[in-house]
Amino acid sequence: MSPRKIIIDTDPGQDDAVAILLALASPEDLEVLGITAVAGNVPLPLTQKNARIVCELAGKPETLVYAGCDAPIARKLVTAEHVHGKTGLDGPTLPDPTMPLQDQHAVDFIIETLRAEEEGTVTLCPLGPLTNIATALKRAPDIAERIQEIVLMGGAYFEVGNITPAAEFNIYVDPEAAKKVFACGAPITVMPLDVTHKALVTAERNNAFRAIGTPVGIAVAEMTEFFERFDKEKYGSAGAPLHDPCVTAYLIKPDLFTGRHINVEIETGSDLTLGMTVADWWGVTDRAPNATFMGDIDADGFFALLTERLGRL
Repeated sequence: MSPRKIIIDTDPGQDDAVAILLALASPEDLEVLGITAVAGNVPLPLTQKNARIVCELAGKPETLVYAGCDAPIARKLVTAEHVHGKTGLDGPTLPDPTMPLQDQHAVDFIIETLRAEEEGTVTLCPLGPLTNIATALKRAPDIAERIQEIVLMGGAYFEVGNITPAAEFNIYVDPEAAKKVFACGAPITVMPLDVTHKALVTAERNNAFRAIGTPVGIAVAEMTEFFERFDKEKYGSAGAPLHDPCVTAYLIKPDLFTGRHINVEIETGSDLTLGMTVADWWGVTDRAPNATFMGDIDADGFFALLTERLGRL
């Protein structure tokens, strides 16, 4: 089989960085057509810069990186420096990128690529707020039926919220965008906190990253050591959850994950539950299923894949 064509839409973020590294380390499985940056964990000038830093860390400076939307569709940007640090990639010391940022806007690249490639052959991989994807769908409704699949990190059901009591960060930042994406009709697979909170970087797993002994392995270990402090303090967990690499791991080895095809709606009208992913896990409504909502992960298999692939870079 030929590699799966993907566009990674991202707001790096240490866990975004690991997701990108996993994709770039897996050319037999994934062909990265481009990386589109969006404002989220940190503002757009940093996310587009961080995406290029990660590509250069991976030894892939030929990767095409595009800057996209710098603010949510209808709201003021909320960022997460309290988790990811001032740069978004705090932890390791990494040089500024020398590879170019592409001139084209990320939304135009997404639209153009989906129209140019054969229908049903491009997967979108959003790792941050869904602003770029929703803007592309609004501007070019015809692309929805051309998307092979949208595999995204976002939302929660059993784990509820990590930025508010009810909402996960990526969905909360731009709930209007998320609402549009979930209603677009394309096949959607969701990696919610219910899964990602089971993908914990324990000390043993982080030592395995460091033991790779390469700049990539050491940088990943330093990234996770930095941002784990937030989750360990908040949840009392054994380490940091690697949210975004679940997206790329699923594309490489889907049998690591299990879930249900259910209806997922996004709350946009309530101050109390804004950005909540209302997941009909138990099938108690008559709303039509619109997403495969993952509920579990083989964490040992996930970290074995991640460590093996990062060792290639």
